[in-house]
Amino acid sequence: MRFTSTKEVLLKGIQGVQTVIDPKAVQPILSHILIESKNDNIVLTATDFNIGIVSILPIKPIMTGAITIPAKKILEIVKELPDNETISVSVKKNNLVSIECGKSLFKIMGLPEEEFSKPPEFKDKNNITLKQNKLKTMLRRTSFAIGHDEIRHVLNGILFVIKPTYLRLAATDGRCLAVTEDKIQLPKTAETKFILPAKAVDELDRMLADSEEEIKLFLAEKQVSFDKGSKKLISRLIEGEFPNYEKVIPEEAKEKIVVARAPLLAAIKRTALFTSHDSMFVKIDVSRDKITLSKNDPHMGEARVELEAQYKGKDISIGFNPDYLINLLKNIDEENIYMELVDPAKPGVVRIGDEYVYVVMPRQPS
Repeated sequence: MRFTSTKEVLLKGIQGVQTVIDPKAVQPILSHILIESKNDNIVLTATDFNIGIVSILPIKPIMTGAITIPAKKILEIVKELPDNETISVSVKKNNLVSIECGKSLFKIMGLPEEEFSKPPEFKDKNNITLKQNKLKTMLRRTSFAIGHDEIRHVLNGILFVIKPTYLRLAATDGRCLAVTEDKIQLPKTAETKFILPAKAVDELDRMLADSEEEIKLFLAEKQVSFDKGSKKLISRLIEGEFPNYEKVIPEEAKEKIVVARAPLLAAIKRTALFTSHDSMFVKIDVSRDKITLSKNDPHMGEARVELEAQYKGKDISIGFNPDYLINLLKNIDEENIYMELVDPAKPGVVRIGDEYVYVVMPRQPS
């Protein structure tokens, strides 16, 4: 195999697939990128056995073939090459890969293509088409609520619920729950659900653009693929039953607290400066048209921040882990948020119309 490329194209391709590689991989082949010629393009593939990323580069090969190269080393080499020089990559005998650029020459020992475990191919049936920017927003609104549970593995990902009239995503770690829904028209046969692992969620988010370009979702038994043409992600799914999240969403409260998102985020961050590992909560006092956030620690001192709000209901005092509120407020864009706080022992709720709901359990002083 032999091909030439600009630094920009080759570097972008390598960076786009190498993120899936596990730096602690025991098997040497899992630290490699597969480089192959296919349909007049150069195709890069990386995998950790559970997740695979394939990137198609607009490079016409001079000679066809395939080889695997250590991902870290080729990334380091290409990064250091000059921007305005053509890079030539060729495979010699005994899996020796030669990289030439100007007066620089590098030789790397690769491994044969046969040792590499390629991700499966998906047929065109059983697929749906989604807007990339919509899906990216939905991931951002839910991914921060993914759990990290060594026992309940079903919490370690995002639940996708696909129906003919909507796509819904849900994530929970047992202390908070984020659910978002996009009302779209899908084929009548599009009705399924699956749990996408957290690592695949991160890779999918990197892959998606903030545009209305489309991406196809292919579903097979225990695996899913997201394909946007020039790049695709293939992932194993988490097996098991996701918790019945709908039953923990409270009925909508009559009285809502309307407060500006950015000032509330800043106030929580300031108050949280006085939290500690043993006392991870801030107190929120809500009264008529006012919210007061406070934290008192006998060893450090006290923080207190007051905000204007729109509220006509009864006075409420409640405590929350500030991280759960900060994560929410960082990942939504609304200028104002609508909070529902009804009792110190009941969860707090934030809703955005009928497309998003966030539920968080209160935290009592320890």
